[in-house]
Amino acid sequence: MAKIQTLEDLFLEEIKDLYHAEGQLVKALPKMAKAAKSPELKSAFQSHLEQTKGHVERLTQVFAEIGKPAKGKTCVAMKGLIEEGSELISEDAEPHVKDAGLIVAAQKVEHYEIASYGSMCVFADLLGLKAAKKLLGQTLAEEEAADKKLTQLAEGLVNQEALASR
Repeated sequence: MAKIQTLEDLFLEEIKDLYHAEGQLVKALPKMAKAAKSPELKSAFQSHLEQTKGHVERLTQVFAEIGKPAKGKTCVAMKGLIEEGSELISEDAEPHVKDAGLIVAAQKVEHYEIASYGSMCVFADLLGLKAAKKLLGQTLAEEEAADKKLTQLAEGLVNQEALASR
């Protein structure tokens, strides 16, 4: 593990963590989309996959701005969140109930990302990394929008269908 002495060190370590986390999501989102029964939820996962690929690209640009190679370090938190989602996918659950669970799993991921990107925006601002702050802020806004979309799907459709399958 790298020695963290400065805010710059912490920023770099957290960006590496996010880079690995987003890479894990690029692999996990197609599995979540495949497991979803609701066409709207399936579409939301597929749409977020394309956004997530863009998040990886933005992080690559952040690495370039700080003059460091784009490389991740294992994001244990994301690994655990994805593992929880994978366990749900393999459950023999009623499809609508599984969709409700997939939304829970996805929102856990979104909230982790929102916390991480929000903090990195603050750090980038403090460090005078204007381009990085803008890039990280764009991703933060997309993560917040994805979370809102998942809430709308849950409240508007998925949870009611799960309830009806009693």
